[in-house]
Amino acid sequence: MRSVTIFGATGSVGEAALALIAHDPARWQVDTLTANTNAKRLAELAGQCGARHVVICDESKRDELVQALAGTGVEVSAGRAALVEAASRPVEVTLAAIVGAAGLLPTLRAAERGGIIAIANKEALVCAGPLILAAAARSGARLLPVDSEHNAIFQVFDFERPERVARIILTASGGPFRQMSTEDMRSVTPEQAVAHPVWSMGAKISVDSATLMNKGLEMIEAERLFPIAEPQIDIVVHPQSIVHSFVEYVDGSLLAQLGTPDMKTPIAYAMAYPDRIETPAEKLDMIAAAKLTFEAADERRFPALRLARAALRAGGSSPVVLNASNEVAVERFLDRRIGFLDIPALCEETLAAVGNCPAGHLDEVVDCDARARSVAARIADEWEKRA
Repeated sequence: MRSVTIFGATGSVGEAALALIAHDPARWQVDTLTANTNAKRLAELAGQCGARHVVICDESKRDELVQALAGTGVEVSAGRAALVEAASRPVEVTLAAIVGAAGLLPTLRAAERGGIIAIANKEALVCAGPLILAAAARSGARLLPVDSEHNAIFQVFDFERPERVARIILTASGGPFRQMSTEDMRSVTPEQAVAHPVWSMGAKISVDSATLMNKGLEMIEAERLFPIAEPQIDIVVHPQSIVHSFVEYVDGSLLAQLGTPDMKTPIAYAMAYPDRIETPAEKLDMIAAAKLTFEAADERRFPALRLARAALRAGGSSPVVLNASNEVAVERFLDRRIGFLDIPALCEETLAAVGNCPAGHLDEVVDCDARARSVAARIADEWEKRA
């Protein structure tokens, strides 16, 4: 039996992990579940899995959570400090699945503590990858990617002889607008953007998938996770989402991991590592799949890819600024305050306005993140006034 903490339990990844745990409850002991604001669902999940401790980030929801768990003996905490402190609790597996930069501090604290860190929070690695990797090296923590693309690469990458790897190829579904003209994308609504054709995800990640910013951030994440350089990372659109990524070797061999588009598979691989366990995920039927297609990723129609590669090349604080401005832009789009094509445009303008600031230490990363958000919000406000 492995002890587990799940950060972001009410999100799509957290719920998938809990479905996996429910499939074989004798294998797992859930210590802590966390959520941002959904106290009702957090209490339900804690009761279902027998969690010992819960944390609600929104302190105004504490009383609601306490009432929902009255008589259960579940320990209740609230607030951002409690969220970070929960990462210090001694567990064997930490699933870091908080969306956005909000997951940075808990992920870093978990890396400092040790154990297996099943990391689904790509933004933490984008913003502070070197800090998290250094903390994991000191504590002996094992960082295992949960994103299906990076998990696929991890499974077929030769870490003992990385010089044999020529490149890695991240696959992208292409999102709901991969065949839509730029002109038609100007009128895209939030409802259209969150309706992903293959994966079931939260609103923010779905919008990132629609702009392909998700794939751009994954490119940066891949550079953090694997011993390769930016020119060795490519992206190809694969609408069926069955091939989850490729590793190409110097002899021309192309190794891939295939499976149905179900997050329970990579979650299980990370949480049970180095073992492989049965999951309730649907098994891949290659005959039914029949046809797998691949297309070039169009950086002209999806400039988020170009911005992410440029930020990776620039290094320093550029990935921090890109991620922060994207979070602001997506929130504004979901609130119908800016258009779909304004998302990458706001990121590009923010990157130019902020420039490169120090980001070698945690406080510098936090300050840069705050500055980028402020600049992005100001630019967006100016756009609204002119509209």
